[in-house]
This record gives sequence, structure tokens and C-alpha cells, in this order.
Amino acid sequence: MNEPRLTIVLSHPTQYYSPWFRWLRTNTNLTFRVFYLSDFGLRSTVDEKFGHTFAWDIDLTSGYDWEQVPNRAAQPDTLRYDGLKNPEIFERVSRYAPSAVLLFGYKYHTHLRLIAWCRLRRIPLLFRGDSHVIGRGRLPSKTRWALRLLYAQFAAITYVGQANHDYFRLCGAPQRKLFFAPHAVDAARFTAAAPVAQAEARDLREKIGLIGKIVVLFAGKLIPSKQPEALLDAFIGLDDPNAALVFVGDGPVKSDLRARAQRSPQAQVHFLPFANQSEMPSRYALADLLALPSRGAYETWGLAVNEAMHLGVPALVSDHVGCQRDLVEDGKTGWVFSAEDPGSLRSKLREALSALRQPAQASALRDHVHDRIAHFTYAQTSAGLQAALAYALH
Repeated sequence: MNEPRLTIVLSHPTQYYSPWFRWLRTNTNLTFRVFYLSDFGLRSTVDEKFGHTFAWDIDLTSGYDWEQVPNRAAQPDTLRYDGLKNPEIFERVSRYAPSAVLLFGYKYHTHLRLIAWCRLRRIPLLFRGDSHVIGRGRLPSKTRWALRLLYAQFAAITYVGQANHDYFRLCGAPQRKLFFAPHAVDAARFTAAAPVAQAEARDLREKIGLIGKIVVLFAGKLIPSKQPEALLDAFIGLDDPNAALVFVGDGPVKSDLRARAQRSPQAQVHFLPFANQSEMPSRYALADLLALPSRGAYETWGLAVNEAMHLGVPALVSDHVGCQRDLVEDGKTGWVFSAEDPGSLRSKLREALSALRQPAQASALRDHVHDRIAHFTYAQTSAGLQAALAYALH
């Protein structure tokens, strides 16, 4: 019997999935090829939310089979339905002759056409996404009906965590079709970088005056949905002389954040520029606490939490963050505040700073963080994918 061949289709190479594909090739017997619908991430690109032109500085394409499918969209864009139109995808997938097709997301012209194409040819479809309904209330009945129809086209679905599992169930996916394949990052890269990252972090602490301070880190796009302003206000409100808040990143609210910080010169608030992937381990090592206060449905997971946890850093997150139920246990691997309660962020931040000042509590937190993140690696993600594929082909 021939070994199954899997086609994987996603919009563009990313710093999270490309290392996983390389891990799959090295550590499993799975035969697969990745089809990218855009070269976003492989070339220098303007990210509108970052307000920054960049290209990822880690290898995104070696160590696994892949090909680029030309994008014929009039206005190429990975953020719009019409931004990806790849008419050659059908010929290319057909030539590869897959046993099944794994689709990442569905919100593009090419994705929906490919779903119909596979169904007509009875090629089993697998789905991977990370949506949730936290902070969205009840889905409108028309939306729920459309999603039920959509997900019924897939033979198997992988879910990244508990909130994502509940979303798929709400959209009518039967439990038998759902397989846990957690969101994960390249743990080996962060583990290998740890000694150098710690040394660079110590130098950075000394350079910007953080020696002896409890450091709260915000790392990401400085945009309203991530609530950096709320974090800054909560930090300033605590008036804690032994703590510092560091923002790493760029975005449209950065100038407002600087202005707010300048109005409270007693607060130790620092701004560091956008850091590319190779620099991130040292930024996480700088922190005693990672803060991700996102509100609404924007933060479907929060992979920065995974990255920080591989370096032993606990997290403070809102209960709207997708990874919260899986990774952040209040008082054990971090702290959780209510996105609906204006005072909750300040209260939980105060609690976190108090705990991190106690060496025994800080050590216990790090141990729990390492224990928790050990269950969210490429090995677990790959096992879930392979189980889903086996089910789809049974």
C-alpha cells in the first residue's frame, strides 16, 4: 500500500509554521509538500500594523518540500479575500497527486475554490485554524449556519487549544472529527539561544537601567486591540519604584504611549524598537513577566506566550486571549485578568509584581511554566496532525 501524500496549502511562509514543517520532515515519515500562495515574509514588506518594513531574519524555506504558486490578484494582499488568487494551484496540486489536502484558513478566494475542487474530486480535506468566540458574544445565526456548512466539507479538523475546540463544536463539527494539534513554536531555537539570550539581556538591563527591577515586557504590535495603553495606565497607576515596563515593537499608538509615559516621569517605562526573530530570545530573557492584555476576538492565540514560556517567563493575559485556558493558569503559570473589568488589569499586575519579588514564588512559577509548555511542542502538534490524517483516510 502506498504511503499517503499530504498537500499543505497556506497563504505565505511564517516564522511559526516553517520550522514546524522542517521538524515534520526530519522527525516523522510523513510525505508532504507545502504550497505557498504568496511570497509575503520572504521579501522585505511593509506591515501596516507594525508601521515597519521588514523581512524575517530566520530561515523559512529550507529542510522541507515546498513551492510558490503565482498570485494573480490585482492587489496582492494576505489580509483581504481577493488578495490571493492562484489559478495554477489546481494543476500543481493535481500533479502532486495527494492523498489529502490540509488547508490553513478559508478566508481567501483561492481557499474556497480549492475546497470545491477537492470535494468534486473526492480528495479528503483537513482544516487548521485557531478562531474562537471569546469576546464576540453569540455568533449570528446566519454566520453559524454558513460555518456549519463550511466545516462539514472537511474530513478532519485540528484544533489548537480549548477555546478553538469550543468554536469548532459551536460551528457543528462533530467531536470525532476533532484532533488536538496544539499551537507551538520552535522550542529548540529558544532553548539553544537561552545562554546567549540571558547574557544579552543582562547587558541590556544594565544599559537602560533595569538592574534590580522587576521587568514587565510587552512585545508585539502597538495597536489598540492589544491594549498597550491600558497596560501603561495600569503600570503607572501602581506607582511601583521597583518595577519597569518595557515595550518592544512598533505601531500606530507608539507616539501616544511615549507621550503618556513622559507625563509620568516617575514611572520607569522604556521603548525598544521592533525586534526580528533572531533578537526575540534576548527580549524575552529581559523579562520577569510577559504582558498580553489583548481584548476582543483579535488575539486568537498569542504565540508570544509560548515563546516566553520556553525561557521560563510567566505571562499576564486577559481572559480574551486564545491561549489563556491552555497555558496561563492564574497564580501558577501566570495571571489572568478580566477584559471587561477596568480595575482587574491593575489588580492582577500588582499581584504578579508582589509574587515575583519573592524568590521562592518566582522559582515555583518558572518550574510550572516549563512543565506546562513541555506539552505544547512540535511533537504534540505533529501527532495530532497525523491522527487527523489517518482518520480522514480511514
